[in-house]
Amino acid sequence: MVKRENGLQDIIKRAKSGNQIAFSTLLDNFWNDVYGFQLKRTENENDAEDITVQTFSKAFDRISTYDESYEFKTWLIAISKNIHIDLIRKRKRSPFETDGNNEVIKKVLDDAPTAEDRLITEQNLANLLQHIKKLKPHYQEVINLRYFNELSYAAIAKELNEPINNVKVKLLRAKKLLAEVIKGGKQ
Repeated sequence: MVKRENGLQDIIKRAKSGNQIAFSTLLDNFWNDVYGFQLKRTENENDAEDITVQTFSKAFDRISTYDESYEFKTWLIAISKNIHIDLIRKRKRSPFETDGNNEVIKKVLDDAPTAEDRLITEQNLANLLQHIKKLKPHYQEVINLRYFNELSYAAIAKELNEPINNVKVKLLRAKKLLAEVIKGGKQ
């Protein structure tokens, strides 16, 4: 966990400049806070996870609007609350309505491989496939699309019919979970 406030502000500053490693660090440090908050609100693991992914997606998309006079965690929780409220409203509407929300897909350059990336590529294929099967299906799918089908973020977003930032967050989360599964298997 990022303890020092100056360290956190430095990470946020790097994230504002588009640094993917900084985004990953923020995701790692605040995922449990947002997920736990939503799990209490929704009492549903899948909804809590989906809302958490959307929260980080929206936060990363709008990181430039973050005001340092507020705590970062508070900002994330506020985004999370709004997404949950929107979800409740959408569920109250007819299930056949669409909101026509077409997002512009942005081209994103990946930074150097993360520790999770390096660990994943070190595994032999058979063991790696066994580890991937331990993940939830939507994480398996995003890993398969990225690493086995070698699709770009934009192509994965199109394939899953999801905003590109959701894909980025899911992939970050999937890589982290897969790395934990792999490390657990080595012990």
